[in-house]
Amino acid sequence: MKAASSYLFVPGERAERFDKALASGADRVILDLEDAVLPEAKARARDTVHDWLERHGADARVLVRVNGVDTPWHEDDLSIAVLPGVAGIMLPKAERASDLVRVRASLRDSQALYALIETVDAVVRLREIAAVAGLTRLAFGSFDFCSDAGIGDDRAPLDPVRTQLVIESRHARLPAPVDGVTLALGDEAALAADVSHARSFGMGAKLCIHPRQVETVKRGFLPSEAESAWARRVLDAIAQGSAGAIAVDGKLVDRPVVERAKAIVAQLG
Repeated sequence: MKAASSYLFVPGERAERFDKALASGADRVILDLEDAVLPEAKARARDTVHDWLERHGADARVLVRVNGVDTPWHEDDLSIAVLPGVAGIMLPKAERASDLVRVRASLRDSQALYALIETVDAVVRLREIAAVAGLTRLAFGSFDFCSDAGIGDDRAPLDPVRTQLVIESRHARLPAPVDGVTLALGDEAALAADVSHARSFGMGAKLCIHPRQVETVKRGFLPSEAESAWARRVLDAIAQGSAGAIAVDGKLVDRPVVERAKAIVAQLG
C-alpha cells in the first residue's frame, strides 16, 4: 500500500470546513485541537469535533491532533479516540517514548499513531521515539522546532534534522517521514520547491494548511516522467536480461538500482 503523501490540517472549531477538506483529495485530514485553536476555545473545538465524528462515521482518512501530554486538555482530547470516526491520533510535542507508549495503549489496534517532532529534546531522543511499538509515522513540526532551537530559517538549516528523521524512520522500518508546512499560501512555486527539497532529502509526505496546497504536494511526491521511464527501462532490462552484467543508460544495474526502480514503479500504482 502506498504511504499517504498529503496531510491537511483543519481547525477543530470549523466544522463547516471538515467535509471540504475531505473533498480536497488529501490523503489524510487532521482535525486540529492544538495550534489552530485558542486556549479559550479548546473545549468548544473538542465538542465540535466529537459531534461531527459521531455523524460522519468511520473514515480511514480522518486523524485528530490532540493537545500535548503536558497540557490540561490532553486527556479530554484523547477520549475522542474511542469514536469509530477517528482513524488515528497525532501527538504534538512528542518528546518521550513513554508518552507515546501510553497513547498507543489507549487506541484500538487499527488506529494510527503519529509522533510530531517539534523540539530539540525530541530530536535528541528520536531513536527511542521511532522505536515505539505501534507507531505509524514521524512528522516534522519544523516551525515549532525553529522556535525551540533558535533557528531562523526552516529550509537549509533544518536539513540535518530532515536527514536524521529519514534515517531513524528507515532504521525503525517506518514510512518516510512527513515534512512540515509551507506558510506561503498563494505561492505555488514556493510550495513546489519546498516539496522537491523535502523529497530530495528522503521525506515522503508533507503537512498542508490549506486545501489548495494538496494537489501540488501530491504531485510533487510522485516520480517524475523521467524517473518513471528510467525505472521501467531498468525493470524491462532485468526481465529480458541474460546471466551476465546488465546496463541501462550506460550504467551497471545492481541490486540497489533494481530496488529503487521497483519502488518508483510501486509509487505509480
